Amino acid sequence: MSALQLGLLIAGLLVLAGVLAHGWWTARRGRPRLAEPEGQAWPYVTQPRAQATSAASLAQHAASASPVDVDAETPWHAATQDVPTEVPDRRPQHNHLDPLIDVLATIELELPISGDAVLHNLPATRRVGSKPFSVEARGEDGAWEVPQAGQQYNLLQTGVQLANRAGALNELEYSEFVLKTQALADALGGAADLPDMLDAVARARELDAFAQAHDAQLNVTLRASRTAWSAGYVQQLATRLGFVDGVLPGRMVLPRAPAPSPVLAGLPQQAVLTLHYDPQAATSADPAMTAIREVTLSLDVPQVPRAERPYERLRAVATTLAQQMDGRLGDDAGRLLVVEDLDRIGAELEALYDALEAHELPAGSGPARRLFS
Repeated sequence: MSALQLGLLIAGLLVLAGVLAHGWWTARRGRPRLAEPEGQAWPYVTQPRAQATSAASLAQHAASASPVDVDAETPWHAATQDVPTEVPDRRPQHNHLDPLIDVLATIELELPISGDAVLHNLPATRRVGSKPFSVEARGEDGAWEVPQAGQQYNLLQTGVQLANRAGALNELEYSEFVLKTQALADALGGAADLPDMLDAVARARELDAFAQAHDAQLNVTLRASRTAWSAGYVQQLATRLGFVDGVLPGRMVLPRAPAPSPVLAGLPQQAVLTLHYDPQAATSADPAMTAIREVTLSLDVPQVPRAERPYERLRAVATTLAQQMDGRLGDDAGRLLVVEDLDRIGAELEALYDALEAHELPAGSGPARRLFS
C-alpha cells in the first residue's frame, strides 16, 4: 500500500469517526434530562425569614443563581410534625359571613330551635347562581356559627356573596337568595328580614369593580434553553424544593405549613405556589421518554397571606430551578424577565397588598379568599 493510499485510509477513518461522534452528541443533546438517583443532599424550601429581604438582595440572588435563600436548618414542613392531630368533638368556629362581602338576612325565631331542625331544613344546594349561599346560627353564648346537631339556637342569618371572580351578584341571583331564605324561615316558623334588592346589587357592583382592579394571578414561565426535561426530572427537582403532587396531573403545589392549632389539624393545606407542566407528560406510561420544554410557576396573590412572603419564595424557587434546569425565566408572552423586571413586579405587589389591607381585605384572609375565588 502506497503512502497516498494509507493517507486516504486514515483520513477516511477520521471523517467516519467524526460523523459518528457528531451523531452521538446530537442524539445526547436531544434526549430529555432524566431524574437522578436519589440520596443526594438538597436544600428544602422553608418558611421565609422573619426579617425583611431587600430588593437589592433579591437582585443579587437572582444574578448569582444560587440555591434558595432560606433557613437551611429546618425544612418548612418540619413545623407540621408536632401539630396535634386530635380534634375536639365540637370544634370552635368563627363567623364565616361578613357584611363587607355578603348580603345578610336575619330569621327571627319565636322559640329556640335545635341545630338538627335547622340542618334538616337547609336548602338542597348551597349556591345562588354562581355565588355561595350560607346559613349561620346564633347560640346561647351569642356567637355565630355553622349550625351543628345537638345545639340550641335563638336566631339565624342567611347570606349570599356579593361578588367573586364570576362577577357581581345580579337581580336574578338576589331573587333566588330571597326565595331560599323565605323557604327556610317558613319551614322553621320564623320571620325573615330581607335587605333592599337595589342597595344589594349596587354594593355588589361596587365590590366587583374593586376586585377586578386589585386581582392578580402572577405566572413566571421557565423555558428550556437547550435540552428538554423529562417529567420525572421536573418532579424530582420540584419535590426537593418542597412541592407535592396536586390533584390534577401536571400540577404540583408548595403548601403552607398549618398553624399549630388542634382546630386546624386534619384540614387541607393551602398552596403558596403552584407549578404547572404538560399534563400528558405527567400521565405518560414512560415518564422518562417525555420531553417538556417549559414549566410555569403561579402565585394567586390575594389567596396567600403577605406574611408568607410568597413573591420572594416564587422568585427564589424560579431562580434555583432556572440554574439547575438550564432554563430562562419569562412571562406569559415569552418575554425574557431580567432582574429589573422582577424588582418592578415585587414593588407593584407591595402596593397591591397595601391597597387590599386598606380595604379591610388583606391577602390570605377569609374574606379575600372568598372574594377572589
